[in-house]
Amino acid sequence: MTPANRTPVRVGMFGLLGSGNLGNDGSLEAVLGYLRAEHPGAVVDALCGGPEVVTARYGIPATRLHWYRGEYRTASRAGAIAGKGLGKLVDAVRTAAWVRRHDVVIVPGMGVLEATLPLRPWGFPYSLFLLCASGRLFGTRVALVGVGAAAIGNRPTRALVRWSARLAGYRSYRDALSRDAMRAMGVDTARDKVYPDLAFALPTPPASAPSGSPGPVCVGVMDFHGGNDDRARAEEIHRRYLDGTTRFVRALVEDGRPVRLLTGDECDRPVVAAILDAVDSPLVTAAEAASLADLMKETAAADTVVATRYHNLVCALKVGTPTLALSYAAKSDALMDRMGLAAYCHPAREVDAGQLLEQFRALEKRSAELRRTLTERNLTAARQLEDQFTALTAALFPAADHAHALREAK
Repeated sequence: MTPANRTPVRVGMFGLLGSGNLGNDGSLEAVLGYLRAEHPGAVVDALCGGPEVVTARYGIPATRLHWYRGEYRTASRAGAIAGKGLGKLVDAVRTAAWVRRHDVVIVPGMGVLEATLPLRPWGFPYSLFLLCASGRLFGTRVALVGVGAAAIGNRPTRALVRWSARLAGYRSYRDALSRDAMRAMGVDTARDKVYPDLAFALPTPPASAPSGSPGPVCVGVMDFHGGNDDRARAEEIHRRYLDGTTRFVRALVEDGRPVRLLTGDECDRPVVAAILDAVDSPLVTAAEAASLADLMKETAAADTVVATRYHNLVCALKVGTPTLALSYAAKSDALMDRMGLAAYCHPAREVDAGQLLEQFRALEKRSAELRRTLTERNLTAARQLEDQFTALTAALFPAADHAHALREAK
C-alpha cells in the first residue's frame, strides 16, 4: 500500500488501445493486471486511440491520442489536410503535457516498432516519437514493454521508429527477431531482453476435451492487404488471400466440419461477411469476440485452429489447441517456432487451399502430441513473463521513486 504521506506513483499507458484491435487491448489488460497485483497504489491513466472504450472496459481515465478526430481518415479536401497538419502541432504540445504529469509511461506490447501492415510515418510512428522525446525531455521513464519490431524500408518511418527506441528508457521485445531488427536499425540492444508476448500472462480458460470424432475448426481471418511495401499490389494480395481462405473453408464444410470464423480487429468483419456469403452453409458461423478472453474461449472449444492475425495465434496456442498459421510476417513464424509448431506455417500472401488442407490434415494427425508440446511451452512462457514483470519493477519503479523525490524537492 502507498503510505498516506506519499504521493502515489503516476503511470501512463500509451498506444492504439480501445480502437478495435483485440491484441492491443489484451496487452494493456496484461500490464494492468501486473500493476494491480504488484503496485496497487499506482495511479493509472491512458493516452490512447479509444479513450471511451478503455475507461468503460478497464476503469481507468483516458485521453484521446489525437487532437484531430479525423486522423486516420484519408484527407482529400483542403480543410481536412489543414486539420491534420494543425493536429500534428497540437499533438506535440498535448503529448508533452500528458507525459510531464507522469512518473512512468508504459507502451504495453503491440507492434509499435514495425510496419508489417500499411503505415504512414506521420501517423502512429510520429505519435510514438513525440512520447519518447517528451519522456527524455521531462525525465519521465518511457518503457516499451514486450513490443514487436521489424525492418522498415520507408526512410521517414524508419527514422522515427529508430529515434523512438533510442529515446525510450526501457525496452523489451516479444521475440528475438524484433530485437535483431532494432539492432540492425542502429539501436543499442545490449541490455534489451526478449520475453513471450504479454498476452501469455492473461488468465487461460479451460480447454475442451477432444470429442474423439472430427470437431469444430476455428478459422481466424484478417483484412489482409500485404505490408507497408505492398501498397501497389494491395488489392491483388487481398483477393488472393480471400479466395484461398474461402476455398479452404468450403473444403472443410464439404468434409462435414463445423467452422467458426474469428476476427481480431473491427476491420476484419467484411472478410467474415464475404466468406459467409460465398460458402453459404449452416456449418459456418461467426464469433462475436470482444476481447482476447473471448477469443481464447472460442479457440479452446475447437479441435484445431487456422488463423492469420498474430493474436488469434497467441490465443489458440495459449489454450493448447493445435494451430496452423496463415503467416503474414516473420513475427508469426517466430511465435510458431517458440511454441513448437514451426512446421505448420502457410504464407498469407500465397494461400493455396489444396496445400493448406494437406498441412491441416497433417497437423490433426499429430494433435495429441502437439497438445502435450503446447502444455510444456506454455509453462515456460508463464515463468518467463514472471521474469519480465520482475525486471519491469526493478527498472521502472525505483526511477519513479527518484522522480517523486525530485519533484517534491522543487
